[in-house]
Amino acid sequence: MGYFIIILRIWNNYKKIVLQKIILLDFFVNLNSKISFKMNKIIIGIVAFLSFNALFSQKKIEFVEYDLPNGLHVILHEEHSTPIVTVSVLYHVGSKNENPDKTGFAHFFEHLLFEGSENLKRGDYDDLVEKNGGLLNANTSQDRTYYYEVLPSNQLELGLWLESERMLHARVDKIGIETQRQVVKEEKRQRVDNQPYGSFMEEMFKRLYQVHPYRWVPIGSMEHLDAAKEEDYINFYRTFYVPSNATLCIAGDFKLEETRKWIANYFSSIPKGEAINLYRDLVNLNDTQFESKYAIMKSKFNKDALMKSKDVEALKLVKKLSTTPINIPRPEVNEPPLQKTIIDTIYDNIQLPAIMMAYRVPDQNHPDYYALDLLNTILSGSTSSRMNKNIVEKKQLAISCFSFSFGMEHPGVSLIAAIGTNGVDLSVLEKSIDEEIENLQLNLISQEEFEKIRNQYENDILTSHSTIEGIAETLADNHVYRKNTDYVNQELQKYLSVTKDEIQQVAKKYYSKDARVILYYLPKETN
Repeated sequence: MGYFIIILRIWNNYKKIVLQKIILLDFFVNLNSKISFKMNKIIIGIVAFLSFNALFSQKKIEFVEYDLPNGLHVILHEEHSTPIVTVSVLYHVGSKNENPDKTGFAHFFEHLLFEGSENLKRGDYDDLVEKNGGLLNANTSQDRTYYYEVLPSNQLELGLWLESERMLHARVDKIGIETQRQVVKEEKRQRVDNQPYGSFMEEMFKRLYQVHPYRWVPIGSMEHLDAAKEEDYINFYRTFYVPSNATLCIAGDFKLEETRKWIANYFSSIPKGEAINLYRDLVNLNDTQFESKYAIMKSKFNKDALMKSKDVEALKLVKKLSTTPINIPRPEVNEPPLQKTIIDTIYDNIQLPAIMMAYRVPDQNHPDYYALDLLNTILSGSTSSRMNKNIVEKKQLAISCFSFSFGMEHPGVSLIAAIGTNGVDLSVLEKSIDEEIENLQLNLISQEEFEKIRNQYENDILTSHSTIEGIAETLADNHVYRKNTDYVNQELQKYLSVTKDEIQQVAKKYYSKDARVILYYLPKETN
């Protein structure tokens, strides 16, 4: 099973897995240097406790949501079962928002924005959270970037302050940029270049997409990051890290009215529209630079409260920029249909051959997505799934097989992969996988199998709500992707409403032999 775990971890590096229990297991197994071993044990204990309780509770997830005047969306889920709280901010920027000549920026900022702020020295983010008994982390996908802290509930205000600092005036300078360039390069070496099959996401997506920015993966190009100037990074921050592009989600043990007051204190004062970048220029530009850009002296502004600037000219500019929205690039690209099968061979530092297949599927809001997800569960959702029983155990053509729907904001991907046994003919393995798909296309699944996957999804969705971290991230995702935060309480019914006929229909509709990408992975020495 070792290679199977490797592939899953590669996937985790690029995409949030829907089931939070998998994220948590991977996260706690691979905690980085940000979190001490002692804290690791404490948090694991908390998570285990929460998971145990949540598995026996199916209550509706209640929340309050509202917008601040500056455009920041706020979601609050109050849960008093344990004295901890998650503070999170989702920025609606992922690799698909990048310039094709400047890829990797969204993921790079996931690292860079732990470098400090106007009021935080380098290392303070980690130190303050850890010293107060918490943990922090972030992740990036094709569609968004997500930051969070898990803290004792009496440190909620600390988490709010830290995230407001990141949003208002994070440190984006040469020292931090160069430091994180090296960090990201090392991450790519460890998780992609030197990982068996580590390139399969990059190799697959650049063949599946020819026009859409999904054609590159979040880690991007190291050459692009090296070539980028400080100004490029500053402009990225000024464009995407603004209240109107963010969702603040708090889940856990807190008092609602008190928390709303704190949110107002820390976030309502963040300027609206382009005024936030006027403020950032007040902080970062010298007098000469500022006056050259705005034709007005810095001294005329009240940096701590822009709207209270006493100078008439300064206040007029603040008001004008406050009503000037920031133009956030949103790709509106229609990827042409894949009308052929693309086959390639990748030679890698591996011992066992592998086959990777991918099909284009709709975005995660499409009605067909739920049937596709269930279809993939039938193929490889458990040890008793079809591919495992027939290809791994019965035919012994592979040591592991898996399939999953790669749901994204725009039309996504369904992936199937198998790590072959030593010396297996990959064409035979491919034929065996195709037979499993054809079976689903030609025959309805049995009622027994249908009930099994329905029960599995009910358990999986419940488990994904078993931690406040998982709930916070799910609520924020639902607001951004689905424009419906309450989807958290509707998701299960979406899956349970899928019929056996619909599973067969999506198998026929999307799993075409004439429109897919197939990659053969072979050991380098065979080349």
